[in-house]
Amino acid sequence: MLSSLQQHAIAASRHYQVYTRPEKPCLYRKRRPGIVVRAVATENLEKSSKIVTSSTASFPILVNGCTGNMGRSVAESIISAGLTLVPVSFSGREKPGGKIKVGNVDVTIHGSEEKETVLSSVINQFTELIVVDYTVPDAVNANAEIYCKLGVPFVMGTTGGDREMLYETVKSSDVYAVISPQMGKPVVAFLAAMDIMAEQFPGAFSNYHLEVMESHQASKLDTSGTAKAVVSSFRKLGVSYDVRRIRKYRDPMKQLQMIGVPEEHLGSHAFHFYCLTSPDDSVSFEFQHNVCGHKMYAEGTVDAAIFLHKKVQDKADQKLYDMIDVLREGNMR
Repeated sequence: MLSSLQQHAIAASRHYQVYTRPEKPCLYRKRRPGIVVRAVATENLEKSSKIVTSSTASFPILVNGCTGNMGRSVAESIISAGLTLVPVSFSGREKPGGKIKVGNVDVTIHGSEEKETVLSSVINQFTELIVVDYTVPDAVNANAEIYCKLGVPFVMGTTGGDREMLYETVKSSDVYAVISPQMGKPVVAFLAAMDIMAEQFPGAFSNYHLEVMESHQASKLDTSGTAKAVVSSFRKLGVSYDVRRIRKYRDPMKQLQMIGVPEEHLGSHAFHFYCLTSPDDSVSFEFQHNVCGHKMYAEGTVDAAIFLHKKVQDKADQKLYDMIDVLREGNMR
């Protein structure tokens, strides 16, 4: 039986077919006879199960950016996982000295100019500390420099910034870090599978036509990095496609009526759709992943912190990791 979210999306898709006529209508067209392979991974995050952590993972985590939606969701997942949420965070927008309540923890907000001083004090107070960063792109490099200067392991979930400089900062230090613009474990696994397919079967989709649609909350101004990564894999598979052709939806009414995003998740979602069609339209492949809310990313972030804590305790030779490394390690929920 289809979930209510899938039924909603199918109904909305039919509505969309009436009002739009794509360049080469694959997204919501009436199917011609042929082979259709559909791979749909829909995450209903309201029903996600609790992260299972090991008894050795009782260590403190400071969330830099706790006042944002993503940071707060991570903080809630830390508490749900039975870990220690450090009652300190930083913000360049909130008034210093204010507090926010996450579960039963009162988190004190400090100004960004206090970051190094306060973080030094926290490191002395909380042993085995891990920092999770969900701030803003403009702060990525400066924050990483502070973490490396103070020698604190960190998980960087914030996108943007100068990524090459970010990696070089970590490599030139002695600090352990997980850096990934995508913390959703199922989505990371999908991207990894696409990379493997592209590497092992180059040209498998030569001359196929590709259509890409991505929908995110209106506050996300740039085109999805995940969509770009998938397109990159398809190009290695032989598809000619310019990422500037990605259909980017940010208008709430279109998201609700055309894409099928549930109204309660218009402010926090990631809906992606990829359609490949053979030159004669006899074969069609569709890939779709729909995410509502932040919980999947938050739980992935906590798993990354647990993974990093273990690497620090084991004094692993490798110090810089990404979410592929976290997935390969296993031992998650």
